[in-house]
Amino acid sequence: MRVGLLGGTFDPIHLGHLVIAEEARLRLGLDLVLFIPAGQPPHKREEGVSPAADRLEMVRAAIGDHPGFSCSEVELLRPGASYTVDTLAALQAQYPQASLFWLLGTDSVTELHTWHDPERLYRLATFVGLLRPGWPRQAVERWLAERPVQARPQLELLEVPLLDISSRDLRRRAQAGEPLRYLVPETVRAYIRRRGLYVAGA
Repeated sequence: MRVGLLGGTFDPIHLGHLVIAEEARLRLGLDLVLFIPAGQPPHKREEGVSPAADRLEMVRAAIGDHPGFSCSEVELLRPGASYTVDTLAALQAQYPQASLFWLLGTDSVTELHTWHDPERLYRLATFVGLLRPGWPRQAVERWLAERPVQARPQLELLEVPLLDISSRDLRRRAQAGEPLRYLVPETVRAYIRRRGLYVAGA
């Protein structure tokens, strides 16, 4: 079994996330793509993050009609800061016969050595660098070549159609009363409207 893992704050989840997941599922021959909403992202401690329950429900609303997509609460159920290495260890125990593929942007690939416990991290999954505009394949390959052999992750590079949508901009748009139509799934747009998310004073 081949399982793709797409972590993120998903505040909110948008069409860009779904396009990445579907392309990776197709190109990598994945049996399942797990969306993993972050609990307490270590890199976003100073930012306001929507309640975990809302972010989880938006993911469920976005992927509910796709048989190859599912959602994991593994990070939401773990207290404290959320580290990828702990998430991977938990998922490896949950899917002991599966090959795990962690999907991430190529800008994040070149920061992997700074993540928590990188040596253990590299043993738990293959990392899939999603090639973004402005990050040529050569830049990632050069970073990999500069790493000592024993300190290199298992890495694949995948070109995917990337939509220039950011959750930060979507939150700004919602707060300004601007439309989110065609940027998030309709089910997510309805949830945001129903819950009054991202609206000042809501």
